[in-house]
Amino acid sequence: MSTTDSTAIVAEKIATANPFIAEKQVLQKLADTLPNFLQNEFLGNPYSYWIVAIVGILLSVVIAKVMYWIISNIIKKFTAKTKTNLDDLLIEKLEGPVAFAIGLFGVWISTDMLHFSKGFDTFLHVIFYIATLVNIAWSSTRLIDALIDEYIVPLTEKSQSDLDDQVLPIVRKALKITVWIIAIIIGLSNAGYDVGALVTGLGIGGLAFALAAQDSMKNLFGGITIFTDKPFKLKDRIIVAGTDGVVEEIGIRSTRLRTLMGRRVTIPNSIFSNTGIENVTSEPLFKVVINLGLTYDTGYGKMKEAMDTLKDIAEKNDGIEKNYVVSFNKFMDSSLNIEFSYFIKKDKLPPVVQTQMNMEILRQFEERGLNFAYPTRTVYQKSI
Repeated sequence: MSTTDSTAIVAEKIATANPFIAEKQVLQKLADTLPNFLQNEFLGNPYSYWIVAIVGILLSVVIAKVMYWIISNIIKKFTAKTKTNLDDLLIEKLEGPVAFAIGLFGVWISTDMLHFSKGFDTFLHVIFYIATLVNIAWSSTRLIDALIDEYIVPLTEKSQSDLDDQVLPIVRKALKITVWIIAIIIGLSNAGYDVGALVTGLGIGGLAFALAAQDSMKNLFGGITIFTDKPFKLKDRIIVAGTDGVVEEIGIRSTRLRTLMGRRVTIPNSIFSNTGIENVTSEPLFKVVINLGLTYDTGYGKMKEAMDTLKDIAEKNDGIEKNYVVSFNKFMDSSLNIEFSYFIKKDKLPPVVQTQMNMEILRQFEERGLNFAYPTRTVYQKSI
């Protein structure tokens, strides 16, 4: 069976199942009541039928425009007073499809009362059927927009990661494309085309494309892994694949870090799927341990002064927690060792606080005459 024959059969089924048969019969009866001189035929249809059909088409367009105006200017005012924002979005997104559906309904039943050649009738029925599918797909995609804007977008705005902000437009487009593909497949199928062969061809082409783009797909799934598992977020300091840096940007294909040396490093997201990630920022506190060796001639009083000085420095620095520890812990070969450990607060930058502490220690120890030891060796020579 040829495609033309299949299309004709489909169109005949559509005409038979036409839900507007009752409306069509009413219009035909109305046309039959017009004066006799209007019963003369033009292109196979009485003038009266042409008049009613044209008036019906014009009225349909006018009613569609009026309905659009009512939705835009009256119904919107009522929905604006409700607590939820969903009805406002639905009205905004669906006002066009609803007006189009009303106009299409009127034009369909107006033209359906006219009779033309079998081929042209078939063509009209297929056109109206496709227009209905297009309107349904249009309505569905705009409904998807409304639901995403109402429920999904607020969630992405609350999250600290920008990956979901980049994934959402892709998901939105993918859903819309899926709806349109389904509508096209249904339309082609009902038009008599072999959709099975088309889908099979698309499947083979999709497989070839997936094989060619497998690295990109790995990076995409790696980005989804970051979004779902959330091993880190923006501004976190992480160590991955030997790179230590602060997360500046999380993308679909890659993630960008700023190393401690100030360099920008781009890492493919596929790395995060099969590599351990050390999140430095997630540690409770940044601990610093300093071992200070003083010379052996320091003496008891100076050692106590050195320890008190370290405690005073720790108390005055607001960048560290107050659970510091100062201890005289070892007699080394060349020095008396003081261990000084402290924790840097989470909202402070460790390099900055460490520099402040070390500079203050160096300054006060110099002022107090507390000398740092360095490896020395004393040799005693016995005279014979």
